[in-house]
Amino acid sequence: MTNQDLIDALRAADAVQFGEFELSHGGTSEYYVDKYLFETEPDCLEAISEAFAERLAPDDKLGGVALGGVPLAAATSVAAGVPYVIARKQRKEYGTANLVEGRLEDGEEVVVVEDIVTTGTSLVEAVEALREAGATVERALVVVDREEGGRENVEDAGVEMEALVTASDLLDSQ
Repeated sequence: MTNQDLIDALRAADAVQFGEFELSHGGTSEYYVDKYLFETEPDCLEAISEAFAERLAPDDKLGGVALGGVPLAAATSVAAGVPYVIARKQRKEYGTANLVEGRLEDGEEVVVVEDIVTTGTSLVEAVEALREAGATVERALVVVDREEGGRENVEDAGVEMEALVTASDLLDSQ
């Protein structure tokens, strides 16, 4: 799966849009990558999950960041034949009251998957939740790095981040 194949898949899903957009961290942007479009389009989701699967070892476990990382983790789990867990944004207040859902052994290595990284806050919070639950987290795979400081924040948390595409890739190919 080449970088251009992934860009083409994101564009075919109409996930890359241009205009004036407000971002979740409060800033604005002239472009927007709609994760819900690329995560709900089967061909695009398959391309992403295959690209993630190529970057995994057979004994890796995935961690999906709720909400956007969950379909990516599930599809990649199937593509790579590896299990996954879900890192919630908040501990649920009923049932088991878990912050991490799924089977996780103390000390188990987890590769976190995320859709889009802007500031990296959601990814770092998921890493912290997984570590609190006993996981070892040293790597993260993301679909798009918006190149707005997220990589640095993730790496400051001791996590190597690999993006399938960057904002520069997407904007250069328009």
